[in-house]
Amino acid sequence: MRALTSDTSFFGHPKGLSTLFFTELWERFSFYGIRPLLVLFMSAALTSGGFGFDRPKASAIVGIYAASVYLASLPGGWIADRWLGLQRSVWYGGLLIALGHLSIALSAVFLHSAFFLGLVLIVLGTGLLKPNISAMVGSLYPDGGSRRDAAFSIFYMGINFGALVAPLVTGYLGERVGWHWGFGAAGVGMLVGLAWLRARRQNTLGPIGGEPTTGQAERAKVRNYTIAGMAVVVAGLALAMTGAVTIDPIVVANLMKYIISGIAIAYFAFLFLFAGLTGDDKKRMAVIMALFVGAVVFWAAFEQAPTSLNLFAKDFTDRNIFGWEMPTLWLQSVNSVFIVTLAPVMAWLWVTLGKRKMDPSSPAKFAVGLLITGLGFWIMVAAAKLVITGGVTTRVSAWWLIGSYMLQSVGELMISPVGLSSMTALAPKKYVGQMMGVWFMATSLGNLIAGLVGGQVNPENLSEMPALFNWTSLSLFAGAAVLAALVIPIRRMMATTAEGRA
Repeated sequence: MRALTSDTSFFGHPKGLSTLFFTELWERFSFYGIRPLLVLFMSAALTSGGFGFDRPKASAIVGIYAASVYLASLPGGWIADRWLGLQRSVWYGGLLIALGHLSIALSAVFLHSAFFLGLVLIVLGTGLLKPNISAMVGSLYPDGGSRRDAAFSIFYMGINFGALVAPLVTGYLGERVGWHWGFGAAGVGMLVGLAWLRARRQNTLGPIGGEPTTGQAERAKVRNYTIAGMAVVVAGLALAMTGAVTIDPIVVANLMKYIISGIAIAYFAFLFLFAGLTGDDKKRMAVIMALFVGAVVFWAAFEQAPTSLNLFAKDFTDRNIFGWEMPTLWLQSVNSVFIVTLAPVMAWLWVTLGKRKMDPSSPAKFAVGLLITGLGFWIMVAAAKLVITGGVTTRVSAWWLIGSYMLQSVGELMISPVGLSSMTALAPKKYVGQMMGVWFMATSLGNLIAGLVGGQVNPENLSEMPALFNWTSLSLFAGAAVLAALVIPIRRMMATTAEGRA
C-alpha cells in the first residue's frame, strides 16, 4: 500500500489519483449535464415537450434534487465507513446514477413518473459515490500537508473538465434536438466513468478504501438499516407516483431547509457530547463547524447558476454570435473554463506557500473566497438594473455573466477544494467518510436555498432581480467578515493540537 501512496507518476502524485480523477470527471459530466437542463425543461411549455411548470416550482424542484444529492452523502459516507467500504460504495453509486439517467431519458417514451424515478436513483447513487471518492483521494496522502491540498485542486480540475464539456453536449442536444437526448447523453458519460474505474482500480488503488474497519455484526446492522431506509424511500416514491400523495415542491423545500439545519446541529452536538472525541478532536470539529457555516453561505449563492443565472441567460442575455444564437446552457460552461484554467495556478500557489510556511489557514481562504464571490453577484445587480431600465425586451451583453462567473470561480477555488481537503485533514479517522458527508450537507443546504430563490428571475417580475442579487452579495460579504474575525482565534486554538493547522 505504501508503494501506491508514495508513487509520483501522475503529475507528481499517485496513479490512484488519475483513476479517481477521471471517474469523478465523468460522474460530474453526467450531473452537470442534466442539472441546468432541468429548470429549462420543466418550465418549458407542454407544446415544446416540457412539463409547463411555473418557474418558482421548477426552481424549487431543482433545489430539492440538488439538496437531496448532497444530503444523501451523509448516509452514503456512513454506509461506506460501516458496511461497503469506499471502493464498493463508489462502484454501486455509479451504477445507480447510470440507471437514473436511463430512466430520465426513457421518460419521454414511457411515463412522466419515470423522470422523477430517475432523479431519485441519481440522488441515491451520488450519495454513495460523491463523499467516498473524495475520501479516497485523501487516503492517498496519509501524511497530509500541502501536497494533499494540491491533489484536491487537481481532483477539482477533473470535476470541472466534466462540468465544462457537459453543458456544451447536453445543452445542444437538449435545446436543439430533444430534451431527452440531452438527458441520455449525460447517462452515457456515467457509463464511461464506470468502465474506467473497473479497468483501473485494481492496479492503481489496490486495497485503499477496500474494506471498512468494522466487524461482521456491525456490517450486518448497517446493512439492515440501509434496507429499511430504502423501503421507506420506495414506499414514499410509490405514493407520489400513483397520486395518493400530492406534493408541493415549494412547501417541501422550505420544510427541508429546517430539517437539514436541525440534522446538522444535532449531528455536531452528538459528536461533541457522545462520540468520545479527544480535546484536540473537538477543537478540529469547532473549525469544521465554522467552515460548514461559511460553505452554506457560499453554496446558497454559487448554486444559483442552474436557476436564477441560467434563467437570466435565457431571458435577458444577448447570446448571438455572428447571427447564430448559442444554446442557453453553453454559458454554464464558463465557470468551468475558469476553474480548469486557474486550478493549476491555485495548486501551485498552495504548494509554494506551504514550502515557505506562509500557507493561509482554511478560514482565511474561506473569507477571501466569500468576499470575491460577493463581488461577482454585485456585478449582476448592475446587469439587472440595466434590464429594468431598458424593459422586458432588453438583452444585456454576455460579458456581465462571464465577469460574474469569473469572480465566482476564483471564490470557488478558495473554498471548495480547500474545504474537501480540510474535512479529510481535520476529521477523526473513524469519521472521515461521515465528515465528507457533513461537508456535502452544507452544499445540500446551500442548494436548497438557491433553489427557493432561483425562480425570482422572471420577465413578469423584473423588479425582483436586483433585490435577489443584492441580498446574495450582502450575505456573502457578511459571511466573509465573520470568518475573517475568527481567523486569529482559530489559529490560537489550533496551535495546541497535534497538527497545529486548520
